[in-house]
Amino acid sequence: MNTDYGNNPFANFGSSGSAGVNLEQLFVTGTVAYRLNDSNSIGLGVTWTRQQFEARGVQAFAGMSQDGSRVSNNGKDVSRGWGVKLGWQGELSDSVKAGLSWSSKIETSEFHRYSGLFAEDGGFDIPENFAAGLAWQATDALTLAADWQYIAYSDVKSVGNDLSLAAPLGADNGAGFGWDDINVYKVGAEYALNSEFSLRAGYSYADQPIKKDQTFMNILAPGVIQEHLSLGGSWNVNDTNSLSVAYTHAFEQTVKGRNSIPAQFGGGEADLTMDQDLLAISWGLSF
Repeated sequence: MNTDYGNNPFANFGSSGSAGVNLEQLFVTGTVAYRLNDSNSIGLGVTWTRQQFEARGVQAFAGMSQDGSRVSNNGKDVSRGWGVKLGWQGELSDSVKAGLSWSSKIETSEFHRYSGLFAEDGGFDIPENFAAGLAWQATDALTLAADWQYIAYSDVKSVGNDLSLAAPLGADNGAGFGWDDINVYKVGAEYALNSEFSLRAGYSYADQPIKKDQTFMNILAPGVIQEHLSLGGSWNVNDTNSLSVAYTHAFEQTVKGRNSIPAQFGGGEADLTMDQDLLAISWGLSF
């Protein structure tokens, strides 16, 4: 997740230079699976996570922090942590499969260079999430799927805590981005033209994580998009190589602020608007 504002939106409040954040996350999961019987399988995964973060141009928030020197412009910082995943997959009938999964909250080490920005002295854990899904083999060529996912953002204080001056930034109950827990609903279809070519389409809808009174801090992380539409396909080049292409459009979404800029910053509103387009190309190799 990256934002970069050449025209700093916090300049009138004391910030300088360009503003933005850069968050990069790597997940590596080792998995073991066991087939209970012909219809049911379970899996256990252990995940190692590495995060890298940098914030620039948010010096205006230093006065709200327990350590104003560790809020902004301190370069890249790294944190690491471990988590667990559990899953089940079963065949409900000859044509219908179901799945359940759970991913634990991943408690990572603190971003020490930004211990004055994130709650819990720089904490930025990965939220717990649950998921369930169904896949229906409607015909030999057509598969239909539906998924539900729940993401517990509010359990991570640096993400879920509201922007408030009740406690300084960086404190255990310090301000965060005010994200709510969300449900994500997805439907998709895959059609096999033949043994070589497959086409896919999918749509997802998510609850809005950002409340109207929490838009000011979220200028740095305007994750307001709720709807995505994806189209793609795969080509099995030969027995060991495959090529996949996908295009995703994230529809424009706006959250209009309501009492969103604190009085200490002069009051007023911050509105957030976002849309995205993504093109993905991947090459698969099987042995």
